[in-house]
Amino acid sequence: MARKTLEKREDLKQRLIEAARNRIAADGLSNLRARDVTQDVGCALGGLYTVFADLDDLVIHVNSATLKALEASLALTEVRDHTPADRLRNLARGYLRFAVTHRNLWKALFDHRPPDDRPSPEWHLEEHMFLMGVIAEPLAELQPNMSETARAIRARTLFGAVHGVVSISLEGRFVGLPIESLEQELDDFILTVAAGAAARQG
Repeated sequence: MARKTLEKREDLKQRLIEAARNRIAADGLSNLRARDVTQDVGCALGGLYTVFADLDDLVIHVNSATLKALEASLALTEVRDHTPADRLRNLARGYLRFAVTHRNLWKALFDHRPPDDRPSPEWHLEEHMFLMGVIAEPLAELQPNMSETARAIRARTLFGAVHGVVSISLEGRFVGLPIESLEQELDDFILTVAAGAAARQG
């Protein structure tokens, strides 16, 4: 009996995550409502609170699934043997494509703010950091003498630069780039950064 109860609970949890994901993808995070999500899966409103602490907890699990989808979309294994510069270009291109294709889910990764008294769990913060690790790998080849701490900071800086360009462009800010120019500009930016890093090692 206990096993069957756990299976039903897990099934409800996954259906709620999928329903919330679909709602966010279609209408954005700001329009997400617990009542709409529970209606989508055919359970009472209280059912949500049997598997999640609250709506913020549900959003964290949706964002976790989005991060896994982002990682899968970056085709990391396909470029494993490429040059460091090309691996960085692949990351920037993949990040842009994911943001364009899944704009509302991508925005939810950065727009969600959990309550001050209950910050995001450590496991979810670690998920957010996976991209820093894959950026740091080619950086280590470009600048092998850089300390691990400095390299981690540089990876965050590079991510922030790419994310910033993508974000202001997709939001249509006046300093943003036209969508049709974004990939080429990111390519050139990454190549410039990689060339500069290599030159500083010489």
